[in-house]
Amino acid sequence: MSVEQISSWRKVEKSTPSNKRTILNLISDLISLFKGLVLVSNVLPVFTGFCLALYFTNTAFTAKWDVFLLTIIGSTLVMGGALLLNNWYEVDLDKEMSRTKKRPTVTGTISLKTVLAMGIIISLIGMILIAFTTWEATAYAFIGWFTYVVLYTFWSKRKYTLNTVIGSFSGAVTPLIGWAAIAPSYHYVPIVLALILFIWQMPHTFAIAIRRHDEYKAAGVAMLPVLRGVEFTKRQIVIYVACLLPLPFFLASLGTVFLIIATMLNISFLVASFTGFFVKDDIKWARMIFLISVNYIAILFIMMIVVTMPIFN
Repeated sequence: MSVEQISSWRKVEKSTPSNKRTILNLISDLISLFKGLVLVSNVLPVFTGFCLALYFTNTAFTAKWDVFLLTIIGSTLVMGGALLLNNWYEVDLDKEMSRTKKRPTVTGTISLKTVLAMGIIISLIGMILIAFTTWEATAYAFIGWFTYVVLYTFWSKRKYTLNTVIGSFSGAVTPLIGWAAIAPSYHYVPIVLALILFIWQMPHTFAIAIRRHDEYKAAGVAMLPVLRGVEFTKRQIVIYVACLLPLPFFLASLGTVFLIIATMLNISFLVASFTGFFVKDDIKWARMIFLISVNYIAILFIMMIVVTMPIFN
């Protein structure tokens, strides 16, 4: 082997780890932009709504697999586009918060113009895909997108504590998208799913706001614990969690096992919420409530999918 070949081989060897790091950094930046966990948690209810619609209309999945792909891919793109636009608009807030300071919109690794263009294009492609399912599913997708981007991100988040309620509306329509792709959504089941998500998002978001109280205050975001105090927010958490208690009983047709597990989840969530009045470390307690809320909604909606498994036969 010549000296030139050895030198060339060493250059390739040295460049490979760098290339891998670049690719990994790009993937990490994209996950950060799309808020990976948030995106997945919003697509899950779409899937659940779709499965329950098949279950209650006695329709086999194999008969609607094309509609499934259009619904899931389309809704994922619509939500992803909305999250990109949220990142684009809130770059000034992200600079003030420790958990968001490393987002590519803040560091400049991806330009704001690129993020804006991606957000608009991805949103449009998603809407077009969903339009091939039903007009009702498309309407719900647009309502969710408009509520999150315009009413929540652009208008209310910086000004009003009502921003949490508005943001919850955008999340609540997700199971309606999945259901409406199969059948009209005036059925009681998708309405109950939407109510569960709407109510659940309130204590979930309040827990985040308590954890990030100082950061939200420094950034000038009108979150409830910043303007009304942590103790007031704790009371609101208990009230909203208590409102979740009766909702699983409207889904009793999903079976006794589901009802028992859902009720146990609700009681555990409520008990944990009450402990907030007796703790000394509010941040630690809020972190616990956040984790409980994430697991609560994941288990509940996955359970709904599990009991509908016959549709895949």
